[in-house]
Amino acid sequence: MGERKYWRTPLDIEKARKQKGRVIIHEEWCKGCEFCSFFCPLDVLKMSERFNSKGYHPVEVVDEESCVGCKLCECICPEFAIIVECDVKEGR
Repeated sequence: MGERKYWRTPLDIEKARKQKGRVIIHEEWCKGCEFCSFFCPLDVLKMSERFNSKGYHPVEVVDEESCVGCKLCECICPEFAIIVECDVKEGR
């Protein structure tokens, strides 16, 4: 993902802070519903080929660098198997 483009530059662009997310997945809780991977706007998640102990294909992180910590995956998971931690960095 490249530099963010705006249709007009915000007045406080110098004060903008970039948010970075880190996705933590409890694989044993995951039942493979695919909601998180389907709705992830940046394709950070995908379904794994391996099975967990319950026989489901759990989700896995495939592009952690692209995660901006929107927490959509955390909110949409019906099993509460995903936690997103966010770091905020100064600058663009």
